[in-house]
Amino acid sequence: MRLDETADSSDLFNGLLKSYRPFPGVSDELLNPDGGVRPVWRPFLQHLASLAPEEVGDRFARGNQYLNDAGVYFRQYGQDGANEREWPLSHIPVIIAEDDWQVIVDGLIQRAELLEGVVADLYGENRLVAEGYVPASLIAKSPEWQRPLVGITPKSGHFLHFLAFEIGRGPDGTWWVLSDRAQTPSGAGFALENRVATGRVFNEFFARANVHRLAGFFRRFRDHLVDLRGETDSRVSILTPGPLNDTYFEHAYIARYLGFMLLEGEDLTVHNGRLMVRTVAGLKPVSVLWRRMDAAWTDPVELEESSHIGTAGLVQAVREGSVTMVNALGTGILETRALFAFLPRISEHLLGEALKLPNVATWWCGEERTRDYVKEHAEKMMFSPALSTALPFASAQTDFLGQDFNKFHKGILET
Repeated sequence: MRLDETADSSDLFNGLLKSYRPFPGVSDELLNPDGGVRPVWRPFLQHLASLAPEEVGDRFARGNQYLNDAGVYFRQYGQDGANEREWPLSHIPVIIAEDDWQVIVDGLIQRAELLEGVVADLYGENRLVAEGYVPASLIAKSPEWQRPLVGITPKSGHFLHFLAFEIGRGPDGTWWVLSDRAQTPSGAGFALENRVATGRVFNEFFARANVHRLAGFFRRFRDHLVDLRGETDSRVSILTPGPLNDTYFEHAYIARYLGFMLLEGEDLTVHNGRLMVRTVAGLKPVSVLWRRMDAAWTDPVELEESSHIGTAGLVQAVREGSVTMVNALGTGILETRALFAFLPRISEHLLGEALKLPNVATWWCGEERTRDYVKEHAEKMMFSPALSTALPFASAQTDFLGQDFNKFHKGILET
């Protein structure tokens, strides 16, 4: 493996990376295809290599201690119940060059516009289904499809305000979209805490490096939510399922960081078509609600009737235009995994251009021609439920390799 050969850094690099080996056939963030260190990594590696091993260990411990003192955790559910798991910090940050980052930015901006157009159509004119761009059964059978929201135009004019995307590189280094998160996107609070912790580990390097700051994003998003109120006496609030939710730490952290009220369903009521929060001073209007709760559980009257964590009449308040939901109820339909199969063609139709960032190649087995193709190439494919919203490859119970196709294909195709 060839490392950087400059006279002032070769010894440092060789000592630091002597045991580093990229995986064959996998794009590596640190090394170019020819084995050379990517230029964007060199300043950081020089800084890291200049530190004594004992100091590196002390710095890593400093970052862990910060997260421990801040109480950062992720609640994990298993057979033994719920466990609060410490947030794992990757002490070595992933460094992305500016031109590479701009590719991601341009591609995700385009994708956000595409998803807005798709969800607006599905709950509006529904021409994508009528004209054959999306199978009707794929939408109608999805548990994320919320029929009571059809025909409701959001007060803000937009269904989507906050999105997250899971991305990765292909073998040739091209960025791919692995999943879209439009229901209740998580991660922003954890990203901020990661940045603070990493800044404490490498405080001198971060002080002089041209690193994009996160505070500006949160400030602009907060200002955007405040502008959506329309009334100066109303409130912006965050809706949480409660302390037992797996990402509750982030809900509380974001609410505190942005200065918004953190509410549960029982804190809210709908009075004369308006969403109100119960306070010691009486009912006060809430005109913007950033929900961290899946749509189905937000209203037991019109959505999931068994919900004990929602607010009766919330859909009616949305229908009457008294509250802006972030994101709009029903946007979870965009996370349906099989929708990936149709987004490239929909992009050409709605935006007049191809996807700048491709998504994982996907085939929906609800059509005979596609099903025959998949069966022919089954040994090279991964299979999973069409209506799943989980990240691909995340669970061996729901995803399986092509050699298992004969055993499982019947259930999948029926799904």
